[in-house]
Amino acid sequence: MNRPLILTYDVGTQSTRAILVDKQGNIVDKEQVKYAEPYFRQRPGWAEQKTDFYFDNMCKASTALMARNADKVPDIIACAVTVIRDTLVFLDENYQPTRDIIHWLDARKCVFDDPFPLWKEAVFELIGMGKGTRIAYRTSKVNWVRQKQPKVWARTKKIVCLPAYINYRMTGRLADTPASTIAHIPMDYKKKRWMKENDLTRCFFDVPQDKLYELIPSGEVLGYITKEAAALTGAPEGLPLIATGADKACETLGLSVASPDKASISFGTSSTIEMYTEQYFEPQAFLPSYPSVINKAWNPEIQVFRGFWMLSWFIKEFGDKDKEEAEKLGVSPEEILNTKAAQVPAGCQGLMLQPYWTPDVLKPDSYGAIIGFSDYHTKYHIYRAIIEGVCLELYMSMKSMEKRGKKHIKQLYVGGGGSKSDLASQILADTFGLPVKRIHTHEACSLGAAMVAFVAKGEFESFDEAIKSMVHEKDVFTPDPKNHEIYMNMYNKVYRKIYKNVRPLYATMNNLKERNMI
Repeated sequence: MNRPLILTYDVGTQSTRAILVDKQGNIVDKEQVKYAEPYFRQRPGWAEQKTDFYFDNMCKASTALMARNADKVPDIIACAVTVIRDTLVFLDENYQPTRDIIHWLDARKCVFDDPFPLWKEAVFELIGMGKGTRIAYRTSKVNWVRQKQPKVWARTKKIVCLPAYINYRMTGRLADTPASTIAHIPMDYKKKRWMKENDLTRCFFDVPQDKLYELIPSGEVLGYITKEAAALTGAPEGLPLIATGADKACETLGLSVASPDKASISFGTSSTIEMYTEQYFEPQAFLPSYPSVINKAWNPEIQVFRGFWMLSWFIKEFGDKDKEEAEKLGVSPEEILNTKAAQVPAGCQGLMLQPYWTPDVLKPDSYGAIIGFSDYHTKYHIYRAIIEGVCLELYMSMKSMEKRGKKHIKQLYVGGGGSKSDLASQILADTFGLPVKRIHTHEACSLGAAMVAFVAKGEFESFDEAIKSMVHEKDVFTPDPKNHEIYMNMYNKVYRKIYKNVRPLYATMNNLKERNMI
């Protein structure tokens, strides 16, 4: 063996990557397979995919990587898988699919069929979460399948998160970790186990216990690559698969966030801010902290559901000329837009965006909003306002988590596809008034998964040792004091007051929509 390597699989929303990682955090080689169609819509708002779609793409990436690195196969000591969250697979008694996967971007809602006992409804109303609990119930995909597809529900014997299904295809064992089990299913995130039958909130998505699956701690050997999986992936038969966590959990560790004074920002399809804590707390009222891949800890998180997806949406809807210019210059449309948006002053000359393109349980009536338009604003002001709006929302989220968890964040680390943008990283630093650090690779999810595997295999004695060896700061974006003052004026005097003031109008709009009046 020349040097120990971990084979990681990062199964994302837009692509799958197979990557070889060494103990110094180097990406030895990688193969990426981009999806031609990340999901399909049978109806507006739906998002589904074939059950084996992700595994098949993983096999394509893995086969190409292994063929190119045949000489390094003896150095691979384990593999690790990290996968998108809240994407559900429905299986029969033979673990064959009973329907297509329901994707995390799916926005369908079921009917609220008065599922809560009266005493629970009274409790939910008393604590101010009556509407939120109804939204939670209606957005649960398992409730939709139970209501709308009773024959499928009857045939379905297991409802599992996507990573558990991939683990099964790789090892023959249907199991996963609490750190991977992030979905609208009855998980007790504080205790890192399935909810008990009498738990207060189990009624939101009451999947019968026998339809759930085995949970094991992160860092354990979940199983070994089967002969069939080896033939499909090119990975060595018998290679141990180390249980890790979902993409955000692995990314947080991969960005070195394993102490309470750090936070990770993910500029992905959904944008998140995550912290590290060994004392459980709710980042917002009634919102759980999710289990960390470090078993003694949790990652409090607040999510901007659409996040940097809005930039892709903007380019698709308004960026035709920029795409033409980018093609002529041989660069990406994002580079053109970032260059022009960088010429727009901080604060966009009074244009402000609130990025609630998709409502959540805590803001069930919310919509996206853009305010402050004047005749001198251009589409590049809007593009920059999207980035600023996401950053202001993440800043508000950090202040909420600091207060509730009695933490004080001193360092920010940024990852995700949007972090490749110097403009976005600088706006983040200017908004938060903190240095923003970018590490040596954009593959933070795979890096975190590899760290879990290396620690599990005894190559490092601790995660702190793994971080020192594998995570290297590449860029630091220092906040501009003048821009920070502008953003704090925006935040304190306008931004954090928008939702409170327009919420009644949003509620009226929702009512008109539900009555088909608009």
